[in-house]
Amino acid sequence: MGKRLTQQKRGKGSPTYKKPSFNFKGEVNIGDNGTALVTQLISCRAHSAPLAELKHQDNTTTFIVAPEGIRIGQTLVIGGEEIRRGNILELRNIPEGTSIFNIENTPGDGGKFVRASGTSARIVAKTKAKVTVQLPSKKHKDFNPACRACIGVAAGGGRLEKPFYKAGRKYYKMKAKNTYWPIVSGTSMNAVDHPFGGTKSSNKGRPTIAPRNAPPGRKVGMIRPRNTGRKRGKRK
Repeated sequence: MGKRLTQQKRGKGSPTYKKPSFNFKGEVNIGDNGTALVTQLISCRAHSAPLAELKHQDNTTTFIVAPEGIRIGQTLVIGGEEIRRGNILELRNIPEGTSIFNIENTPGDGGKFVRASGTSARIVAKTKAKVTVQLPSKKHKDFNPACRACIGVAAGGGRLEKPFYKAGRKYYKMKAKNTYWPIVSGTSMNAVDHPFGGTKSSNKGRPTIAPRNAPPGRKVGMIRPRNTGRKRGKRK
């Protein structure tokens, strides 16, 4: 009798694979337009970049991804037209070539793109209908001109320059977010843990094509592929 696969155990929703959201400081959200005061800078284990707590004019507080160079007591403008580091503007009001981060996907969603520490995007083209942004992956994505973004670069840059040196440090790093680690290939497992496991060599020689009538615990690898084997050209 085999064991449940990792994807089956994760789908069950046990505490082993749940995020410890009760320990997170809060959700990143830009908030309403106006002016906001930076009250404190905090570190949240749910985010790679530090967070800045903003106090708005209506005495509500929100968290944003802190830009580089921000300080406590600084006043930020949300929704204006002043190009200053830390301000949050609509994409239609940001000139081309400006570095931005924490970009909204739809107007008012609080920011969804480019939120990791040390990352930034750049506006490359603007029209009345869309604004083209070059993401850190060098890919171009079109956004609604009414979407907002923060001017500058996300704080916490250089985080990846120092290696972990040993697996123990990486273990505690992933444990803080309750992330499944390390990820092991199915061919390296035992026969009771995965359909591809079973022999001592690294090359198990198991077929990676799941049968059409396979049960859920066996449906791994290539599930009902259209073509198998080597592709060969047809004779004309």
